[in-house]
Amino acid sequence: MLALGMAGLAGYTDAIGFLAANGYFVSFMSGNTTRLAVDLVAQPSNAWVPAGLIAGFVIGVAAGALVTDLAAARRKTALLSLVCALLIIAATGAAMGSAALLAGTMVLAMGALNNAFRRDGEVAVGVTYMTGALVRLGQGLAARIGGRETGAARAAGLLWLSLGSGAVAGAMATQALGSAAPALAAVAAGLLALTAARIEARS
Repeated sequence: MLALGMAGLAGYTDAIGFLAANGYFVSFMSGNTTRLAVDLVAQPSNAWVPAGLIAGFVIGVAAGALVTDLAAARRKTALLSLVCALLIIAATGAAMGSAALLAGTMVLAMGALNNAFRRDGEVAVGVTYMTGALVRLGQGLAARIGGRETGAARAAGLLWLSLGSGAVAGAMATQALGSAAPALAAVAAGLLALTAARIEARS
């Protein structure tokens, strides 16, 4: 459930960032890589935007990894607190009318969020990108046709649905609330941090 919540947050945040950054992404770096390649050929003066977002994402991943390594048993709480702090800065940027601050801190937050579920130093569950989840869903469909049942495919489908639902909510919030929409992402991250703290306290 925590993973589904994070995927929903990622979808919500990515939709807001996509609209604020004129078609660039704050969590989907495959899309930004394609945009970078196209911009280098068609609009070289714009290539710095996807390049900067990709660099920011990598920095966010590194920062998140360092935080989770230092936090040990409280790693999810510490990580989500970092994400919440970054999204508060993003919301402040939106309130100030700064698309650069908004997208810049959002991409850091989404990069960091990918460290939520690590196993042996590797990402076990991706919560900001769904290509792997859709691959597992397709493999699960093939397994079902072949008479085998797999719970992993169902979980992958739910992750995709959560991210997609979050993205719909982000687009709707942007239309309805304008610059106030990013504040809801910060609130959601704070609630996820509290949830993670309760889970880790019980563990």
